[in-house]
Amino acid sequence: MNRGIGVRSYEYTHTVTFEETNLVGNVFYVNHLRWQGHCREMFLRDHAPGLLQQLREGLALVTLECSCQYYAELFAFDEISVRMSLGELIQNRIVVKFEYWRTNEGNPLLVARGQQRVACMRRQGEKLAPVPVPAELRDALSPYAERPLIASA
Repeated sequence: MNRGIGVRSYEYTHTVTFEETNLVGNVFYVNHLRWQGHCREMFLRDHAPGLLQQLREGLALVTLECSCQYYAELFAFDEISVRMSLGELIQNRIVVKFEYWRTNEGNPLLVARGQQRVACMRRQGEKLAPVPVPAELRDALSPYAERPLIASA
């Protein structure tokens, strides 16, 4: 799916449930951050399945920062498309960007934007040490980059 001009995005679709709403009936804001995590995990499942073994062997994808800007409310049973693209990949750090589109009745509306900054680390005893972005993840993210990736050394 396209996100902006010439930028491909990975798409995760979700139907809002009552569980995700507050007393007023709209979606509780923290759920947008949960959906970022769901989108990121489904991307790994679909495009970098070998990373699961690396995670078992000590690789850690550490979320350093996440954010979301809200433009419109969502309610129970709204259909949403969370679209993820790669904003930046430098050394051991990745910035992934998200757009949230309400897709009810074929009339898409941008309802929020967000991003996560993630560091690739390796467990060494009780400590974490930075490591380069694994090749499988780098290759999987490359088609979704806003700008072409520079070849790694």
